[in-house]
Amino acid sequence: MQIIGHRGARGEAPENTLGGFRYLHDLGIRAVEFDVRQLKDDQLVVIHDDDFVRTTGRSQHVENCNLLEAQQFDHRHQWHAWAFEEYTPNLPHVLDCLTDFEHIEVEVKAVSDEAAAKRLIHQLQQDLKGFEKTATITSFDIKILAALTQQQSHFKRGLLIEIPVGEYAIELAHQYGCCRIGWKDQLATDDIIRQTQQANLEISVWTVNDVDRAKHLQQLGIQGLITDVPTTMLQHLQL
Repeated sequence: MQIIGHRGARGEAPENTLGGFRYLHDLGIRAVEFDVRQLKDDQLVVIHDDDFVRTTGRSQHVENCNLLEAQQFDHRHQWHAWAFEEYTPNLPHVLDCLTDFEHIEVEVKAVSDEAAAKRLIHQLQQDLKGFEKTATITSFDIKILAALTQQQSHFKRGLLIEIPVGEYAIELAHQYGCCRIGWKDQLATDDIIRQTQQANLEISVWTVNDVDRAKHLQQLGIQGLITDVPTTMLQHLQL
């Protein structure tokens, strides 16, 4: 089982920032999950929310910015003791920090329509060139998975599940050529994990910050434990 840093290491460093990814790297962890959105100039940035309010304190929607504008926002709003500015990173700069990583889960946030999905996936595949062996493109949004299928993407893909749909999730994953399902922790029962494994799908579970829960999931044989507190997991898990 891999420890996968959630948005870098969001419990220990500003989320989805270059500093956060370097922090994770310095811990010795080589697996990470982060979020991608597309700007109005087609560039991709790494950010979870659809606006900058929570992480920067600034009221601005992500999709209304171009890259130059997005890179003016400092994501230390909740991290006043963090020493260095953490401006919105674009995807290529994040990938520069991850060249020796073994597993990269790129979560594409929901988009408005099929045209937006196609536009985003086209740019994403350009940015991810060279990471075909390590990157898995994941999403809750079926439009994103459909665009990957339509563009005959060679990248691995995964379906994310946060509502109780049970076996239907496994059917959807197979329908869209997924190799992995990312289960929300509360949905990742022993039974659903066994069903997912029997369907020959890899499993990530998010977000797991409790050590006993992590140990149980490890015993069940999941592939990826997505956590906000990678240091804690390193200290308590036998890997």
